[in-house]
Amino acid sequence: MDRAFLKRIVRRSLAGLVILAFIVSDLSAYAQGVAQMPVEAPAVSLSGSFAPPLLKGIRIDRHDPLRFDFILDKGDVEATDEEIKNDPLRLIKYFLAALTVPEKDLWVNLSPYEKDRIVPEAFGQTEMGRDLLAQDYILKQITASVLYPEGEAGKAFWSKVYAQAQEQYGTTDVPVDVFNKVWIMPQEATVYENGGAAFVVESRLKVMLEADYLAMRQAQVLPSGFTNELMREVIVPIIEQEVNEGRNFAVLRQVYHSLILAMWYKRKIKSGILSAAYVDQKKIHGLV
Repeated sequence: MDRAFLKRIVRRSLAGLVILAFIVSDLSAYAQGVAQMPVEAPAVSLSGSFAPPLLKGIRIDRHDPLRFDFILDKGDVEATDEEIKNDPLRLIKYFLAALTVPEKDLWVNLSPYEKDRIVPEAFGQTEMGRDLLAQDYILKQITASVLYPEGEAGKAFWSKVYAQAQEQYGTTDVPVDVFNKVWIMPQEATVYENGGAAFVVESRLKVMLEADYLAMRQAQVLPSGFTNELMREVIVPIIEQEVNEGRNFAVLRQVYHSLILAMWYKRKIKSGILSAAYVDQKKIHGLV
């Protein structure tokens, strides 16, 4: 058997795929249409490092292309029998949703200023879409907590804001714009192939201010302004660490792994019954 692994970087194919778009300075979440989410957003603390169960790999049967063998990393979870049974099913549903929903529709957005642009209709009916909306809501709560002036990060941020305002304008009595839309998007996704199997060996999500994301896409200089600079320096790294390591965003990382494997499948298996009848066809029955 050929034991040489073929390293494939799927980062390029994922680069245009925005998983979540968040408004981070709006401290009261817009929760219309999202079941069981309170209108008021209580503070949510940063969480400790946590490795959730993840889909680490997939093996395709050469003789039966409709058969998948999924490889699960159980992470740090000491699960009961019921949890062990249900968690893999949810992760597989994420994989199937990412297969059947077109990439252009894999996004959510709980902005109160875009109430007609929350989630694409078909994607919003899937468990994956609803779980991402819940993660969006959690991000608003966490960001509010991080920016709170009495917290450690908030004190550092606001003291620098007022110091910069005093230096530039000679007073701290100036309007401070901390309205920033944050984009969480793929930064790194490395997949190793061996025959008909694929394994996710690296994955990381990147947090960016929307202005920075747009500047990057248009090959422009990052927008200036001391509030943007301080958001990048103080707030964004905290959120990015929480997104990639914290328990609060364990579901987001689970979605990301399933998504990476789905994107690999779409690009690897471009012909066959499943690709023709299911991939990008919005067949979400059973995934709600």
